[in-house]
Amino acid sequence: MDLTQVTKEVERRLEALKQFTATHGNGCTRMPFSKETRDAAEYLKEEMRQAGLEVREDVVGNIFGVLPGKDRNLPCILSGSHYDSVYNGGNYDGIAGVVTSIEIAAQLNKAGVQLDRDYVVAAFMDEEGCRFGTGYFGSKSMLGQMTVEECKHFTDKDGISVYEAMRGYGLVPEKIPEAAWDLNKIGYSVEAHIEQGPVLDTEKIQIGLVNGIVGIQRYMFTVNGRADHAGTTPMYMRKDAVDAATKVISKIADFAREAGNGTVATVGYVNAVPGGMNVVAQSMEFSVDIRSMDNDIICDIADKIRACLKEETEKIGGSYSEDVKLVIEPVAMSDAMLDVMEDSCKEHGYSYLRLPSGAGHDSLAIAQVNPNTCMVFVPSKDGRSHCPEEYTPYEDFARAVQVMYDLIVSLK
Repeated sequence: MDLTQVTKEVERRLEALKQFTATHGNGCTRMPFSKETRDAAEYLKEEMRQAGLEVREDVVGNIFGVLPGKDRNLPCILSGSHYDSVYNGGNYDGIAGVVTSIEIAAQLNKAGVQLDRDYVVAAFMDEEGCRFGTGYFGSKSMLGQMTVEECKHFTDKDGISVYEAMRGYGLVPEKIPEAAWDLNKIGYSVEAHIEQGPVLDTEKIQIGLVNGIVGIQRYMFTVNGRADHAGTTPMYMRKDAVDAATKVISKIADFAREAGNGTVATVGYVNAVPGGMNVVAQSMEFSVDIRSMDNDIICDIADKIRACLKEETEKIGGSYSEDVKLVIEPVAMSDAMLDVMEDSCKEHGYSYLRLPSGAGHDSLAIAQVNPNTCMVFVPSKDGRSHCPEEYTPYEDFARAVQVMYDLIVSLK
């Protein structure tokens, strides 16, 4: 494999994909079911065709490119990632995993290699969950885990539901069940991704072999009080939703610190209603994202938050409610597949490290139902991700292509 040429092809595609953003000059903003997503989808389809793949878009906006194997009845090798982003995110998160998978197909064709089974490149819709507060929409739809009712329930900051957004994108939400695959048709799954953390870059290690992915629970909590005048209502007579909510929020990070084991908890969104400087808040909503390799720890922190909310709202005569956005358990990656990639790293002289992923990925959803799942990380400069400064040298992606290629041709 000519890694110089592979690097150029990866660079060409990623540079072209940078234009599909709603925030030119300020990172990548490619929200699901947006014009930018549509433009990126059409570009990816054409690149897949040029790589010799049979291309289709499913009923939820996932893009699949298939390189036929010798026996098309065998369970396939699935390789890819997502093509949406966070607001003002980076140009490599997710999409680089799609581009590297396309390049692997191109290299297989160039070498005249026909695999025993189909090789399927996947570009998943809405892994981030940034717009609707959920996550893994495309991969979970493929796994048969999304319903029409859920799509009606989850909304963005403008009150537009997933259901409405799909219709605006030209899709038919009622067809969501048709996105589900027969899970027996997935034999293996592999995903390349930037690390999104500082370990590989700091240690100057070229390849990360992911041995596990954290579980994630996401919630939107709403504290309900009563709106009153900020000047005339005595403190002891207030039902201040912000006062109650922030007492709880201030404890959440400490719950994670006390749990240890790499556990993290984040309040990333807050909103007070009605939001006036001279009005006691009637309600306050805030998000919570909890992650750990130990699912019991995640559940324990969620329970502590509920207990604190109950205590604080009772003090003011208020109440609280919760909306569960995502619940997904931690998973281990395939040791056998990691062993093959470790041998590849040794053969090519790449430095490598086995490490867990603190970020969720489509592989997290897939590994819940298929143990033959693995991931490859490449370094993120200074550990930066989900920001415009996100950067990985293109030759790092070429090394990932080589390691994944070696794995894929070994799979029987």
